[in-house]
Amino acid sequence: MIWYPYAQMKTLDAPIKVSHAHGVHIYTEDGHDLIDSVSSWWSVIHGYDHPEMNAAIKDQLDKFAHIMLGGLTHEPVQKLSDKLASWLPGDLDYCFFSDSGSVAVEVALKMALQFNTNRGSDRNTILALEHAYHGDTFKAMEVGDDEDYHFAFGAKGEKKRGVIHIPTKIADLERTFTEHGNHLTCFIVEPLLQGAGGMRMYDISFIKRARQLCDQYDVLLIFDEVATGFGRTGNRFVADLVQPDILVLGKALTGGYIGHAVTVANRKVWEGFLSDDPTHALMHGPTFMGNALACCAALKSIELFDREDYISRIHHIEEVTRREMSGFSDPRVKEVRIMGGCVCIEVYDSKVLEGFRRFAYEHGVFSRTFLKYMYAMVPYVINDSELITILDTMKAWFSF
Repeated sequence: MIWYPYAQMKTLDAPIKVSHAHGVHIYTEDGHDLIDSVSSWWSVIHGYDHPEMNAAIKDQLDKFAHIMLGGLTHEPVQKLSDKLASWLPGDLDYCFFSDSGSVAVEVALKMALQFNTNRGSDRNTILALEHAYHGDTFKAMEVGDDEDYHFAFGAKGEKKRGVIHIPTKIADLERTFTEHGNHLTCFIVEPLLQGAGGMRMYDISFIKRARQLCDQYDVLLIFDEVATGFGRTGNRFVADLVQPDILVLGKALTGGYIGHAVTVANRKVWEGFLSDDPTHALMHGPTFMGNALACCAALKSIELFDREDYISRIHHIEEVTRREMSGFSDPRVKEVRIMGGCVCIEVYDSKVLEGFRRFAYEHGVFSRTFLKYMYAMVPYVINDSELITILDTMKAWFSF
């Protein structure tokens, strides 16, 4: 029996069974052709069955699929590390690989906490944002602020000990640093776009001020760009605009082909672990870190991202989305939010969205609403007709 994610198994509707997929289309065993509006949880940026992505993995498969990084290394992981070091801004040069975004967040938090321990500091408080979502593993849940997902793991105050959550308002940011700055080890954010916490969007001025305050109070700034990275906000990375000390990437890193993630540190963090004392080493080692197939997929994904000028594509997706959604309103809708390759319709009552997944299915679209949010995060290879079909389906629900 498959235990499905985020689902009450007693009442779960039968999942849609897929036979194959190509481009932005998912083909079901019962003969439906569905346009994927969510990029398989925001990861499949090149679409499905991409010939160059397929070839990159097949070529490596003939050599070996996986080699552990404990005492061994290999060319694909070295090439990917070198590529990321040259591709990412500033001195974000030091790559620790893992197998999922949640684990990569755990690594980032361990880096920050141990960085301070290694230098003899007793700082142990983490600053995070209200409505944050950083994953489903335990430390990621602690820095998250998403009781709808993790209500079962203790009372809010108990679960969040050692973590302070603030809204995305500069006044609250400044007040918190004034009161707690000397006790903070790090500040972790989903920059500009908060994903599973409600597709909430905020201004770059908050991030810029956060960088200034982190410098002033000697606090590490962590960007969780698992969802926002690789163009989703309309920027290649938000880290290109404001540089963090630690950057977390996942999802689209491999074009959605294989689960893989990376935690990238700057020189300051890296040097905080260099010592003759073995206890200063970072004690973490996922079995599948640096998986050769995933590294080859990531290298090809980055090549396609640059060569196909995806940033221009994403800007076009945003332009079409804004045009098609202009004038849309409904008394049940609280707000429509658009940024880069993301659009979200937030309603006042989650019951309004009950039945939408089936409605979308019948209109040739695969969609997943959650809580009070109907959204789309489309593959970047989508054409205008396919995108408009998704947007029309979203709007049509409110006149259904």
